[in-house]
Amino acid sequence: MPYDIIIKNQYATVRYETDHKYMYHTFHKPISGQVFRQTMNTALDVLIEKQAIKWLSDDRNNGEFTAADIDFSINEWGPRAAKNGWRYWALVVPESIVGQIGMLDITNTFNNFGVNLTIFSDLEKARQWLIAQ
Repeated sequence: MPYDIIIKNQYATVRYETDHKYMYHTFHKPISGQVFRQTMNTALDVLIEKQAIKWLSDDRNNGEFTAADIDFSINEWGPRAAKNGWRYWALVVPESIVGQIGMLDITNTFNNFGVNLTIFSDLEKARQWLIAQ
């Protein structure tokens, strides 16, 4: 699958998949604070520019979100993403239980934004589901 690399650093790789038109991020290790917000805002700018409606999140190596990152996701980033067309989210959850629990507030809220969210533990199954939407 062809990808345009948007960001690549020690914390994350963000891609835009050109055939099926979806955003795809991989967190390589726990990410938070300004690095997290900058990464997500840059990726969202591309989603808006490309008029994409799908997002694949590989969060297996992420850790627990801070309260500030949850607040950013729920009150700033999420509403902006939904307003600009985001509709389908395939989320591969963190491997750690603490990381999974930290995702609950975010995932529940995004459903309320009109984002169709499905949670996976397998990246390839997540990708196939997203492509089928």
